Amino acid sequence: MAYNNIVGRPDVAGIIPVEYSNELLDRTEKGSYCMRLGRRLRRMTTHERKMPVLSALSTAYFPGGDTGLVQTSEVNWENVDVVAEDLAVIVPVPKNVLSDASIPLWAEIMPDMVEAAGQAVDLAVLHGTNKPATWPTAIVTAATAASHTVEQGSGADLYAELLGAAGVWSKVETDGFAITGAIAHLGMRGALRGTRDGATGLPIFNADPAQASRYTVDGVPVWFAENGSMLATYPLVVGDWRQLAYSMRQDVSFDVFREGVITDSAGNIVYNLMQQRMAAIMLTMRLGFAVPNPAKRANTNKATRYPFAVLTDLS
Repeated sequence: MAYNNIVGRPDVAGIIPVEYSNELLDRTEKGSYCMRLGRRLRRMTTHERKMPVLSALSTAYFPGGDTGLVQTSEVNWENVDVVAEDLAVIVPVPKNVLSDASIPLWAEIMPDMVEAAGQAVDLAVLHGTNKPATWPTAIVTAATAASHTVEQGSGADLYAELLGAAGVWSKVETDGFAITGAIAHLGMRGALRGTRDGATGLPIFNADPAQASRYTVDGVPVWFAENGSMLATYPLVVGDWRQLAYSMRQDVSFDVFREGVITDSAGNIVYNLMQQRMAAIMLTMRLGFAVPNPAKRANTNKATRYPFAVLTDLS
């Protein structure tokens, strides 16, 4: 049976308060670390959008003498596609629970759905988990292909692996990108607390005095992924997050169903909403991501140039 019966706002008064409607997208962006740190583009007007990105840089020449000939150069662009894909989650709730609830049930359910959407975005963008085929190669995969990984235990200490000449910071910087932030596994917090500058003996992991619960390494803000999107095998991703661009095709929306069935991937019915006297609340949104990776004079080789680097193997 199709999901063809939708309950309007008058029918779900008290379940989906109107005042939440303007907060939904903001909450989702905060629930995703990639969306929080990435660069949001203008809204997409179709399911696909193209971004012109520098692929070849101009070259300047010395003419030689007062009448020397000035040589020409060219600048090339290539298009990077941003393709919108659907992201959705369903929460089925027995109608008796909705009727008997003594708390604002919607206010309890919505944050969890938003966190689920944020985690799904981060897992897809960072690790490729359930990633739509039209989205770019996952950051960890692309960084590995560009040799932008450093294994824990491979350097003199964690300080060298992070901030040394061959550390993850340098992998990004030597390609011409400025590091704007890092996302870390929760297990990295303890490891960073014990890491000190080899020259001064001072800790490299510092609390940001301007913002509570914010930490920095070498002046770069570090976010610890409380939504479970960072894997222990890749405990830290650092880079120029301005190069991670996303665009919304459809903002977060919610639909409530009182009839229909929910099936698993094999087509087996898990819930029959009518017979089991249930309602189902579904969150949907459409967005697309891209990592343009523009040409840089510090590294003109696209195969080895990438604006992110990864620390591997948390021990």
